[in-house]
Amino acid sequence: MSSQKRVFSGIQPSGNLHLGNYIGAISQWVNMQDQYDCFFCIVDLHAITVSQDPQKLLAKIKELAALYLACGLDPKKSTIFVQSHNPDHASLTWILDCLTSMGQLERMTQYKTKSDQAGASVGLFNYPILMAADILLYQTDLVPVGQDQKQHVELTRDLAQKFNSCFGPVFKIPKPKMLSVGAKIMSLQNPKQKMSKSSLDKRGTIDLLDSPQTIKNKIMAAVTDSGQEIIASPNKPGISNLLAIYSITTGLEINQIEKRYQDKNYGQFKSDLAQEVVKFLTPIQDRYRTICQNQKGLAKILTEGKQKAKEVSQKTLDQVYQKTGLR
Repeated sequence: MSSQKRVFSGIQPSGNLHLGNYIGAISQWVNMQDQYDCFFCIVDLHAITVSQDPQKLLAKIKELAALYLACGLDPKKSTIFVQSHNPDHASLTWILDCLTSMGQLERMTQYKTKSDQAGASVGLFNYPILMAADILLYQTDLVPVGQDQKQHVELTRDLAQKFNSCFGPVFKIPKPKMLSVGAKIMSLQNPKQKMSKSSLDKRGTIDLLDSPQTIKNKIMAAVTDSGQEIIASPNKPGISNLLAIYSITTGLEINQIEKRYQDKNYGQFKSDLAQEVVKFLTPIQDRYRTICQNQKGLAKILTEGKQKAKEVSQKTLDQVYQKTGLR
């Protein structure tokens, strides 16, 4: 039994993975691999809470798996798998459903935000229970999350405690591990909103697989602020966001970049930034293309990940069935 604490996290295979996802989550996951026993999942069951084209969804699952690897997740260090490949997630979800009140789910901020959409599904309402099952199946210690998902981890903790109180100890009580927010990447078109996979304005995101020309076009068209000073300031959200991206992709401090461009204009700064982003993403894109050329190898990694995940989750689910009288 590993003495390392266990981490679980996942991303939906919908939309395009972008620079904000990489900085805000995946690069931090990569750094966790040597310190924790990591389970990283492609949460495709979460993706179908809204309508998906089946063929596109399948392609996106494979794309995301390849990007996980290209960004530095190592199957020798982490368990990497597809959520729907392990039916234990759906099985535990039903049992947790039966412990959860309607009121608990109605209070979820994300549901309240999205539930006014036409045709909102029961799956969208039930989403936090599936997330709780994902986490609890693997006896997770830490869940890396941004502020917007912290409420879901709190619900997971409540359900684990309720189950343990009603039926006897089975689940570890997970804790949220807050991801660094110092490097939050905002939309290029609306620098007051986070860069988002679901944004309708695709000019606002720099996707990990964007071509060099597309990256240049998006950055050159990025919203800036009045004046020509290239400085980070609360009243200059556009240029501050671009400075953050420059800092992340080069490793330079913001004040170093400000000094470098104190006598330059926005056009020169954006042109240089585009080159730096292309240089930053090229190795990831090269690794991605190499991985995609070996689909059998990719499938083998996901099969082995599923088997490792199943070994852990089945033990948890067996205990749940025994405690609840289903076995």
